[in-house]
Amino acid sequence: MKKRLDGRLIYEILSAVEEIPRGKVASYGQLARLIGHEKNARLVGKVLSMAEFYGSYPCHRVVNHAGRTAPGWSEQQSLLAAEGVGFKPNGCVDMKHYQWEE
Repeated sequence: MKKRLDGRLIYEILSAVEEIPRGKVASYGQLARLIGHEKNARLVGKVLSMAEFYGSYPCHRVVNHAGRTAPGWSEQQSLLAAEGVGFKPNGCVDMKHYQWEE
């Protein structure tokens, strides 16, 4: 049996994503901690994968804890680069310089 996502939780996640400023990124785990669900980084990723159904959100500003962009979303890196986000030679975001300090 599949669980349904709570609308309030979806709103909290997407509201947190809206707060990430241009030129900065946040990790899935960082957003989960920010909304009080520190062990639910995967849930954040699940909600962001469906964000297009809820409106326009800067989901490209969310990466994994190591700065890796979402697999299968080749545009994410160019969207971040256009905002001035820098990348390491391995293609990951330089989290030391570009991670959002909420």
